[in-house]
Amino acid sequence: MTNAIVSKTIFIKASRETVWTFLVDKDRLGDWYHPAKRDLTLGEDYALVEKGGTLEKCVIWGRVLEMKPPERLVTTFNIAPFNGAETVVTWLLQEVAGGSRLTLTHEGIAEASGDSAMEMLEFLEKGWESHLQCMWQAVTKLD
Repeated sequence: MTNAIVSKTIFIKASRETVWTFLVDKDRLGDWYHPAKRDLTLGEDYALVEKGGTLEKCVIWGRVLEMKPPERLVTTFNIAPFNGAETVVTWLLQEVAGGSRLTLTHEGIAEASGDSAMEMLEFLEKGWESHLQCMWQAVTKLD
């Protein structure tokens, strides 16, 4: 199902280099999304853990497929409801007047979700919207 793609774009008044750190740095990821156990590295697995609490429960995991700083990051994206199936998230950063345009594309959701594809698409659509708003707030706090 090639049209079952979540795509989001935000504009941030910050350089691509600054925004890039929020995508790959383990501590910066925790500022807007979920903390990572380590920085994202090309060809390596990653694990994002649940915020708060005393347990480091892994909630999202995958592998870094492509990394072209500060322009493009491609990772696999796994969550428990996918039952081991992988989806792919692509982040594109473009320079715009006075800042950056960040575009996220999340593919493979319908294939990974099976009969619950529409529910998962709606869930991820809302989730990415919320997380990107949190990223915008975290990055703009630097000013």
